[in-house]
Amino acid sequence: MRPMPPAPWRVTFVTSPDECNLRCPMCATHGRGASPARPPRRLPYALVERVVLEAGPGLREVVPSTRGEPLLWAGLPALAALCGRRGLRLNLTTNGTFPGRGAEGWAGLLCPVASDVKVSWNGASPGVDAEIMGGRPPAAAAASLAAFAAARDAIAARTGHRCGLSLQVTAQEANVAELAGIVRLAARAGVDRVKVNQLQVHHPSQAGGSLRASAGGARRWNEAVAACRAAAEEVPRRDGGRVSLQNLVEWPEDGSPPPAGDCPFAGREAWVEVDGRFLPCPAPAAREGRLGELGSAWATTLPEAWAGAAWRAVAAGWRGHPSCRDCPFRRPGGA
Repeated sequence: MRPMPPAPWRVTFVTSPDECNLRCPMCATHGRGASPARPPRRLPYALVERVVLEAGPGLREVVPSTRGEPLLWAGLPALAALCGRRGLRLNLTTNGTFPGRGAEGWAGLLCPVASDVKVSWNGASPGVDAEIMGGRPPAAAAASLAAFAAARDAIAARTGHRCGLSLQVTAQEANVAELAGIVRLAARAGVDRVKVNQLQVHHPSQAGGSLRASAGGARRWNEAVAACRAAAEEVPRRDGGRVSLQNLVEWPEDGSPPPAGDCPFAGREAWVEVDGRFLPCPAPAAREGRLGELGSAWATTLPEAWAGAAWRAVAAGWRGHPSCRDCPFRRPGGA
């Protein structure tokens, strides 16, 4: 059992899960079968700020909403400024439309304080990407990615801090043949990393898209893994470096489940749900209370909750918990 540190190194705030300008079919909140809340739920910036200030010296990174589009949350500029004042890094995932400020404007706000900005990207060909990304215009998305990368590089040259830039991909039957093409696209765009997550089935209509559903899916995935590695070697970035690949590990093709690796969250990171509840991870089991009740930011400080018995029980016992055994968030070995 790994030791639990005195404080989480990263806190994720589910700031605005119901606010998004796209309707991607695989999304838990806005996709097929989903019923977004009305009116949209939002986490007040004042509560976010209080949790950050109370978190303690172990905190190094802050993440705004991983559900919904974080650039639509009104508190994001203030959170970026808070991170700058406190010496913290911001880490976020955006759908690549860069609403409001545009790509260059958001780069100017985010890149000086961010450790990494991940842009959701799900196809090498425009049609596939537009379909999976809920109709996002492909040409506009490509232009925005290029503009953000150029602005990031200019900021790095001026400040000495180079924010990471990643493409985040949801691997599924609809795009598995295009994963290597996404790696090549990333290299040409000056992207540092391609992070690949597997499709999570939130509704029965999504089940057929999962690569985990059949031995054929495992074979197609393994072929894509090999092709992605080859693409990263064949197509260097403009600076001569190679695109880093995350979560690209082969699966067994005999029908057995893919290998389940370590949990990157339990006893390491903290989540604050949109209603203020503390959670140990982003898994649906945590939101549904199946991993225990850890308290609420409205009533308890993060250090108090982190030191409590419920959080320590999750950190110590997640390996044997039924909800954790097949959790798709567990990183495969070697990823």
